[in-house]
Amino acid sequence: MDISQAIAELKKEPGFTENVGMILVHNGVVRGWSRADHADITAIEITPDRAKMQAICEEIEKRPGIFRAVAHANGGLMHPGDDVLFLIVAGDIRENVKPALADLLDRIKSEAVNKREIFG
Repeated sequence: MDISQAIAELKKEPGFTENVGMILVHNGVVRGWSRADHADITAIEITPDRAKMQAICEEIEKRPGIFRAVAHANGGLMHPGDDVLFLIVAGDIRENVKPALADLLDRIKSEAVNKREIFG
């Protein structure tokens, strides 16, 4: 996903200028170590559930002040430094947008993306 392009497309949507005062972006990358014990990893295998990701985005968009929630996860074998997860939340004010992005991130990671670390 090209974040700049995705934001440019979002800005073309009807209602954007009337409803959006903030866009927050998350760009998750592959770490070179495991969160569990800081052991070095050589790769991770990502399996996203795109239907579940879309359903979570739709739930987030029902919140007050949220115009759009977008999620994209790369899948397959990935290496440290590779982009894994892109999230965009656009809405009216920071009091609505910041918690929406935090919840979107937490839910996508726990409910819609499977990760297997590869050591070596």
